Amino acid sequence: MPTNHIIVLDHRPEAAPSAGNFKMITAETPALQEGQVLVRHHFLSLDPYMRGRMNAGKNYAQPQPLGEVMIGGTVGEVVESHHPKFKMGETVLCMGGWQEYSVINATLPGALKHIDTEKIAISHYLGAVGMPGVTAWYGLVKIIHAKPGSTVTVSAASGAVGSAFGALAKARGLRVVGIAGGKAKCHYVVNELGFDACIDYKEHPDYVSLAKALKEACPNGIDGHFENVGGMVLDAVMLRVNDFARIAVCGMIAGYNGEPLVMTNPSVILRSRMTLEGFIVSEHMEVWPEALAELSNLIASKRFAPKETVTQGLAAAPEAFMGLLKGQNFGKQLVKLI
Repeated sequence: MPTNHIIVLDHRPEAAPSAGNFKMITAETPALQEGQVLVRHHFLSLDPYMRGRMNAGKNYAQPQPLGEVMIGGTVGEVVESHHPKFKMGETVLCMGGWQEYSVINATLPGALKHIDTEKIAISHYLGAVGMPGVTAWYGLVKIIHAKPGSTVTVSAASGAVGSAFGALAKARGLRVVGIAGGKAKCHYVVNELGFDACIDYKEHPDYVSLAKALKEACPNGIDGHFENVGGMVLDAVMLRVNDFARIAVCGMIAGYNGEPLVMTNPSVILRSRMTLEGFIVSEHMEVWPEALAELSNLIASKRFAPKETVTQGLAAAPEAFMGLLKGQNFGKQLVKLI
């Protein structure tokens, strides 16, 4: 069995996290038991939800245990198998974590999944055809319910979730306006992803200024919004929503380090008869097949070309994760392990 390199959470952040919260260790991979499969990871997914699990406080998921492999989705190949449904050389998806190899109990439902890389790149199964893509789909289809011709907005528009949301919304005949940080990201959102417009929030010192920009970009108001950020961005959007607007709340990255996120104008919720709904996509596994089928079709038909930011080597994962939390990535943030 191969020697494995593993990154564990060494200690919890007191405020903003740093790469120093993690530690790399070396361990021998244990011999396989009946029903287990050894997977060599090709790519590791880095996602904002991991930040919340670094804390010890109450969250929608259990905190990441100290001294154990950091949680994370992976794609790779089977290198040894004691399970009849998985053979050496097959490509698979699993929650293998921040390590080079993982031993998966393939008898557990959903623990290990075959993936087809003939038409879709292996890395996309961690992004557009994975959890981020399904997250975008659920917010758009099950919460926002926007009809063709409606206007929808999305924060963190150049990220893995935001870009998938835009592709899905455009394919369904919606007008899509993104909110992103920096001219380069806005250029990418409009010229490569095909959004109708994109607002650079870095050009606006406060939510009032941002709301004015939204009014220009959304002259008919906002019918639905997908929130990844919170704070000033959400305040600005709420000033421009139409009556009965629906907001899907997926993330609040502006407050991941414990900063208070004050809602400036909560009276708008009542005045506009607005619906705000938070969700965790792993609690809605029943929609995944339908969502993945639509996302796969968009990519296979070249109507959506997901962008990826790829960092090389397991040792670089902590710094890449810090960059993700600071918005330095374009599209899906990955770590290539081979």
